Amino acid sequence: MLERLFKLSENGTTVRTEVIAGLTTFLTMAYIIFVNPAILSDAGMDRGAVFVATCLAAAIGCFIMGFVANYPIAQAPGMGLNAFFTYAVVLGMGHTWQVALAAVFCSGILFILLSVFKIREWIINSIPMSLRTGISAGIGLFLAFIALKNAGIVVDNPATFVSLGHITSLPAVLASLGFFLTIALVHRGLKGAVMIAILAVTALGIIFGDVKWGGLMSVPPSIAPTFMQLDFSSVFELGMISVVFAFLFVDLFDTAGTLVGVAQKADLIDKDGKIPRLNKALLADSTATSVGALLGTSNTTSFVESTAGVAVGGRTGLTAVVVGILFVLALFFSPLAGMIPAYATAGALFYVAILMMSGLVSIDWRDITEAAPVVVTCLLMPLTFSIAEGISLGFIAYAAIKAMSGKGRDVSMSVWVMSAIFIVKYVFAG
Repeated sequence: MLERLFKLSENGTTVRTEVIAGLTTFLTMAYIIFVNPAILSDAGMDRGAVFVATCLAAAIGCFIMGFVANYPIAQAPGMGLNAFFTYAVVLGMGHTWQVALAAVFCSGILFILLSVFKIREWIINSIPMSLRTGISAGIGLFLAFIALKNAGIVVDNPATFVSLGHITSLPAVLASLGFFLTIALVHRGLKGAVMIAILAVTALGIIFGDVKWGGLMSVPPSIAPTFMQLDFSSVFELGMISVVFAFLFVDLFDTAGTLVGVAQKADLIDKDGKIPRLNKALLADSTATSVGALLGTSNTTSFVESTAGVAVGGRTGLTAVVVGILFVLALFFSPLAGMIPAYATAGALFYVAILMMSGLVSIDWRDITEAAPVVVTCLLMPLTFSIAEGISLGFIAYAAIKAMSGKGRDVSMSVWVMSAIFIVKYVFAG
């Protein structure tokens, strides 16, 4: 049955290899079951319900990717998008988390439509690579700022807006230790490095009396507090357009980049340089986002950590299915997830930030018309505390700079259209 479903021999793999690959991928991305509830709970969402929604959304996404697209790519609620959900849309813009979930759902539906009508290639190809890189790096800076804030290393200051906090406090010291440990373990090639560091910092928190032991396993908490709690009352207002598009674009680019990277690593790209079954893979991602919103979590997306499983031989959707099964089993570890303090996940956030900023090396810094919009996008995300504003102003800056520099022909129609939409939003929505 497995041979018929996943074509194992055709892809030069075995059940044993796929299971090992699935376990490897899960260990490298399991930190999301701790980090996602911690971030979304800051938006006022029930932490236990978000934990369940995270595990279920990840499992469903993995099953769809495995059975439908037959790719060794795991899915789960994405980093960056969950921070945007909480700190920008809910805490920054003042919307309820129910409205934010509705925006996530709408972005998923738009993603599905773009995939069905095959418009996604036009969008991906027409957005300049520099802007895509700037968006990813900007989200990285945004995550780094949140990590420092959660650790108490950076604090509010009325005179200078932010300043150095009490770096000798227990949260700051343990968060720093978690970051150093994460980098050291990753450098040594240890699978599950991020999760090990999070658990180690939590254990130290328990030892020093800052974290109370709550148990290891139990029956999963109720998902009722977040299940089907979407509020569409404000989603179609002009001011929310950039939010929905931000969810959509970041998910779209993140998924496309991950698919290309994992497919190259697994040698799954055909002779024409195209990715087979790309449409099915994108549909799996977009469907998982919509389902995840109904369950009660931010965008579900493809995880670049899937390359860890590919590196040990994963070649088919069976790898993704194994990851999905492990996420289902993780449902019974909710007490452990509930004990994780914010500073324990700070190191993971900072590590992810480093990965997301690495793409800046590909920018042509000698061409100021390419570099300037990237810097605008990168800096304005953390400084405005909003991924959406960084994307909006980055698009506008790119179009304006190119036009005024006599390079208007370099600007694609999609960039002109998006820039115009964002300008209208600022004029009429303030």
